[in-house]
Amino acid sequence: MSGLQGYRMDSINVLGMRTLLRLMGIFCLLITAEAQMKIPPETVQQWALRFSAELRECAAKYSGSLLLQKKLKDVEPIIKIVEVDGQDLVKDYSDEIERMLGSKMKSVMRLAESAEDSDLYHEFNATLKFDYYNSMMINTADEDGNYVDLGGEFPLEENEHFNKLPVNTQMSNIQVPTNVHNKDPNILNAIYNTEALNDIFIGNFQKDPTLTWQYFGSSTGFFRIYPGIKWTPDSNGVVAFDCRNRNWYIQAATSPKDIIIMVDISGSMKGLKMTIAKHTINTILDTLGENDFVNVIAYTDYVRYVEPCFRGTLVQADLDNREHFKVLVEELHVKGEAKIKNAMKESFKILNEARANGQGSMCNQAIMLITDGAMEDFQSVFEEFNWPERRVRVFTYLIGREMTFAQNTKWIACNNKGYYTHIATLADVQENVMEYLHVLSRPMVINHDHDIIWTEAYMDTVLPNTEELFTTKAQSLLLMTSVAMPVFSKKKETLSHGILLGVVGSDIPLMEVMKLAPRYMLGAHGYAFLINNNGYILSHPDLRPLYKDGKKLKPKPNYNSVDLSEVEWEDTDELLRTAMVKGETGTLSLNIRASVDKGKRPLYLTNEYFYTNIDNTPFSFGMALTKGHGKLMFMGNVSVEEGLHDLTSPDLTIASEWTYCETDIDPDHRKYSQLQAAIRYLLGKEPDLECDEVLLSQTLFDAVVTAPLEAYWNTLMLNDRVEPGVETAFLGTRSGLMRVVRYAGVETRVAKKFLTPADKDNLFTIDHFPLWYRLAVENTPGKFYYYPVNDKGVKYIIATTSVTVSTEGKTAMAGAVGLQMSLDWLEKRFWAIAKQPNDTDCSDIEGVCPLSCDSADLSCYLVDNNGFVVLSKERREIGRFFGEVDGSIMASLLKMGMFKKVSLFDYQAMCKTGHHHASSARPLLSPFYVIMALMRWFFSNALMFLLDFNLCGLWHSDYFVDAKAGYHTSHKQKKLDALQPCDTAYPGFMYDPSVREANSLNKCGRCQKMFVVQQIPDSNLVLVVTQAYCDCSRQYGAILLEPKEIKYIATVKCNRMRSQKVRRRPQSCHAYHPKENAKDCGGAAAISLSLSLFSASLLISLVAEF
Repeated sequence: MSGLQGYRMDSINVLGMRTLLRLMGIFCLLITAEAQMKIPPETVQQWALRFSAELRECAAKYSGSLLLQKKLKDVEPIIKIVEVDGQDLVKDYSDEIERMLGSKMKSVMRLAESAEDSDLYHEFNATLKFDYYNSMMINTADEDGNYVDLGGEFPLEENEHFNKLPVNTQMSNIQVPTNVHNKDPNILNAIYNTEALNDIFIGNFQKDPTLTWQYFGSSTGFFRIYPGIKWTPDSNGVVAFDCRNRNWYIQAATSPKDIIIMVDISGSMKGLKMTIAKHTINTILDTLGENDFVNVIAYTDYVRYVEPCFRGTLVQADLDNREHFKVLVEELHVKGEAKIKNAMKESFKILNEARANGQGSMCNQAIMLITDGAMEDFQSVFEEFNWPERRVRVFTYLIGREMTFAQNTKWIACNNKGYYTHIATLADVQENVMEYLHVLSRPMVINHDHDIIWTEAYMDTVLPNTEELFTTKAQSLLLMTSVAMPVFSKKKETLSHGILLGVVGSDIPLMEVMKLAPRYMLGAHGYAFLINNNGYILSHPDLRPLYKDGKKLKPKPNYNSVDLSEVEWEDTDELLRTAMVKGETGTLSLNIRASVDKGKRPLYLTNEYFYTNIDNTPFSFGMALTKGHGKLMFMGNVSVEEGLHDLTSPDLTIASEWTYCETDIDPDHRKYSQLQAAIRYLLGKEPDLECDEVLLSQTLFDAVVTAPLEAYWNTLMLNDRVEPGVETAFLGTRSGLMRVVRYAGVETRVAKKFLTPADKDNLFTIDHFPLWYRLAVENTPGKFYYYPVNDKGVKYIIATTSVTVSTEGKTAMAGAVGLQMSLDWLEKRFWAIAKQPNDTDCSDIEGVCPLSCDSADLSCYLVDNNGFVVLSKERREIGRFFGEVDGSIMASLLKMGMFKKVSLFDYQAMCKTGHHHASSARPLLSPFYVIMALMRWFFSNALMFLLDFNLCGLWHSDYFVDAKAGYHTSHKQKKLDALQPCDTAYPGFMYDPSVREANSLNKCGRCQKMFVVQQIPDSNLVLVVTQAYCDCSRQYGAILLEPKEIKYIATVKCNRMRSQKVRRRPQSCHAYHPKENAKDCGGAAAISLSLSLFSASLLISLVAEF
């Protein structure tokens, strides 16, 4: 027994020894592995120093930066550095803008005067026969080759001034919507009347050749446009454009207004009636602008706000809010019985409180009642809230073919200075809704107050070539504003009727306005901007009105209601916005977080803002200058002869979008590019050209100073001293001058698009300096800044640095110079340095030796100061954020302080949002409830069938057509994941150059990942060397740059929607005139009340109530 026990003990000892030996072996292997993968920091440091020297030498050699800096040093004794005076500059620019806009207003006044005089002496002729040029019919022949009716020969010629469209500058022509009869006597008389405008159009254009489209929109529906164009219908052959729906027409025809839309959603409104009602609401909403206020109430036996958040208040009728209402209106469903009295009281309370509290428009007020019948007695409501002053007009829209309640509905309108219309079909909606505008315009017409209005910024998507403009112009250049003025009948016999003949107007591209604030005076990060009285942006370089939907660029739903505070978001107290909206003049300094390169690269800047109002307009003009180099510019002088010699160099260009000379005034000058115009002016061949003498003088000086670089670059090429992969050298100056040399031919060049006219990001444009220029001036002069470019899969590297001039203790930026290289060139240089030969003396090196980035055990990266990969073994990683490639190391670098996170915000973002369907389920309270619900349904539907079915309906073939037939609307059911405006937050990252090196171990489960990071001197790069095989993705997630939507809790979201920022109301208001003929309140309705039908209605009410 004891022997057996001893045997067992020996066996256990042997097993224990084996286990111990195995553990010790594993431990030794781990120690050996850790020792093998220790990356010597001194080796990485040597690589960084050697690579820095090679980069510096090559960048300086091939760019010619040292030569340019030397030439600038040589001219320092003859130059002068001046500080830009922002206050003087903002006044000068605003005066220029005021003169320009004043000229447009005078043109519109001449049109209005001519149109009114023509009408005064015209007698209406019901049998008038008159052929005119219909813009849709012109130049159209029938099968026999004869011109179709209203479509004679109308010469068209492509014109640069009008977006290269074929136009006729000798004549206007007429556009008539498809739903308007083009030979109606009223139309023919009005067209004949306005023929006199042709001479005024032409005369205006001759007086002011910078004018673009001029037009007259008639109250009868036609649109006279100059110059004449060929109007293209949509794919269905329909011309949906109606000038009376355009903002310039509506704003000019009426004063600001507060509108409550009341819609009946009782059971009787089902089917086609509800479809018509929704279309009526949307059409009313389309007649509102940002100076108007609105709310929408749906009612049955209780009052329901379409947007509960807007309970008891009015909200600004900007594009964002209007579109929001339209989406909610589409979700309305019919049920119950109509009790209009409570809804009417609620509407009056909202309007009365707004007026008492100084809210809303403080001008016109109206209630729009949309119903299929009004059975109650409303007199007590009107007596309590609206009589005898009748400050609130009530407009009524009777929906459906049934006329039983027409008398009541008309009575409501006629006794409250409103207008009654009957809308039987969808086709009736447009014309009937427009009637309320004519009523609201009466006081202004009777007074003959010709208020000039300016619209908010908008994008004209009606004219051809819009899609092409979207893809070839900077987004901020696509917008325009319109100036418009109402045209009245002067005939004494119709004075009390206040007849509005139409509206005249003209478009002003905002690009032309902003050209009056030259870019060169504002500096690399400076800019000018324009806002209106509501704080909404008309022009700002950070305004992004378009978004990408698939492959198409489209206007954002809220593109013209972007508030200044959403772009200048560092102004948290809205001091800048408030001062500008109030029309004040002043200055403000703000420390801001800006970003460049599509938001990827954050910058800390100090901006000084200067602002003032533009007299006789609702606009305010602002300017931002960056403190430091942004406010300093140098001035130099050379002779015209010397400058012209260098200005004609083949490698030289100037900013094509800037205005060196005004080529748009004289049509003969439009054929010249800016460089051609400048040269002809300087040669004395075009002395009549208006040119910017300061800009031309500086351009000539820059041409002379930079000329030696052309010879230097050419010498390098002639001597075959340019390495393959070094493709382009370039420079740019504050005057917009650029010199470019292509070391590589187009066949071998990787970056074929770089610095071509299509490469807007890297050229001087009207709203920004090139990206490489902006990055260079924010870094130490003489030190090159390197960054990767990924242009749709084509990857290459840019190196850029700034050059300066100094005098009298001041230093100003003179320009930037740079180099574009292929990845092959950079990789060849780097991999040759980042390896130790096999015969390296490793005796004094602790760690892996020889060390090589070629090794499969190592990963080596060049990373720029914003965390983007410039070089990697994996080409697909180049241009990506390093935190996405290796989140563990990036997290450590952030923890060590080598990189810092910068929080950025985008209040113009578009986010995917699913469509939420409201549940239609309701609780079943009891079996009795179910029975009564069924009975009510049966009686209601049976009786409504009797009410709906009448003999008249048999004569209408469309009566039984599906409710949606023929109803084309842009407010269809939202797709899942549709893009909607939202607010987002996203990170940016910046390298802290004070932390020059770092190394550490990241524990990642079963392995430890060592890394060494070393700054590459005289650059913005760091070298990262790390173990390749240790996977830390489970312990450390990727660090992404993806923006995250800011989700607001319900109360915060509601408060944001309800909040009304400071705004400046339009100065004029025309809400009342004692001579107004309020008896003109809608169509006759001589209908006797049917006792049987009325009894049926009452029965429905009783059943529903029960």
